[in-house]
Order: sequence, then structure tokens, then C-alpha cells
Amino acid sequence: EVNLVESGGGSVQAGGSLRLACAASTYTYKMGWFRQAPGKGREGVTAIDSRGGSTYYADSVKGRFTISRDNAKNTLYLQMNSLKPEDTAMYYCAAGLRAGSWWDPDWYDYWGQGTPVTVSS
Repeated sequence: EVNLVESGGGSVQAGGSLRLACAASTYTYKMGWFRQAPGKGREGVTAIDSRGGSTYYADSVKGRFTISRDNAKNTLYLQMNSLKPEDTAMYYCAAGLRAGSWWDPDWYDYWGQGTPVTVSS
């Protein structure tokens, strides 16, 4: 069992920044951030491999968001810059123990409770 606890969500104005963190109870193979806006499905935002050497981004956040991990602390981060109102959503940290899709939620085994991000125009 892997426990994930997100932090760092909040409310900001468009153009602002937030940094999310996800503390894991143990090391995991791959990790990612997903988000779900009201009335919409869960979408993959970004993912990172076990060593942090490979990262993947959705087109909508490329150049604005940066994913990183500190394996010594079992912590995942998401630096979000130039935030837009359309980034408003609940953000979830996910961890996977199996190789497979970076974007399909079914390939992730553990999920955090989510942290809300609200971006006002």
C-alpha cells in the first residue's frame, strides 16, 4: 500500500504560480499528476519516470508546468507558472508500480485525495 498526500493547492489570479507537492509513503516506479475540472473527466497533466530522467506533458501545459521528484524524500512536485482560468481543477497525484501508459489512469495504482486549484481571471 502506498499513501499519497497532496499539498499546495489554492486560489491565484491568472498569470500567477503555485507549487504542488505529493508526499508518498514509499518509493514508487512512476508518478503523475492528473486533474479534474467540474463536470469533466480526469485528464493527465504530466508524468515522470522512476529516476526523474523522463518527463511527459500534456500539450495544454507544456512550457508552463514542470514536474520533478525527490526520491530521497519520496516527494513529487508540480511547479505551475503562468496559470490560466482553464487550469482550474482538482489536482491528483498518482503513483504506479507497473510499466505502461503514462496517461491512462488505469495504469496507476494509488491516488491521493486531491488538492484544489482555482485560477481567477
